[in-house]
Amino acid sequence: MLQQEKTMTMQSALVDDFVDKEIVRAVKTLTESDSPKTVSSSALKIATAFGADRKALAVPAPGSEDKLVKSFNSNLTLLIQKTWVEKSDSELKEQVLYQLGQFCEDIKTKSWADSYTPFLDIIYNAVYLMFGTQTKSDDFLEYAFRIDPEFGIFWFYIQSLPHETSWSDEKCRIAVLLGMYFLANY
Repeated sequence: MLQQEKTMTMQSALVDDFVDKEIVRAVKTLTESDSPKTVSSSALKIATAFGADRKALAVPAPGSEDKLVKSFNSNLTLLIQKTWVEKSDSELKEQVLYQLGQFCEDIKTKSWADSYTPFLDIIYNAVYLMFGTQTKSDDFLEYAFRIDPEFGIFWFYIQSLPHETSWSDEKCRIAVLLGMYFLANY
């Protein structure tokens, strides 16, 4: 237990070094609040940290979610396909590509709440494919910040999300769309 507390303290200090305090508060608020207005406000702050245009977010264009899903699918597919993996991970690579395609089809008919955990599973597996066993180490967040601070912020965000949740469909939608936005533009 002492090692886990030490790791959490080190990660907290690391996050403070790389992530604006306002963004850290926004992630915490997004995960803890049940107020739709507060969640939306926090999501806007996080989205701007991911490079989104605040004006475009305030008034999304018609069909922008469909376009985002397509861009997310295309970009993550490309990232996964271009990633060299050990022979032992080639089956996982094919599985993740299949799950990604299925997820992007299912999102049209399933609720966001039903899509939330499969989305996180895809992200964790895709990041594992890209970075290998390093992702399972306690210092992967530091590694992520050091190789690409923007990716580090994204990984901090993903790790801050609970894997299972009973959030509202709208809150799940916001959480998933934020992750999709980052990866659609990475």
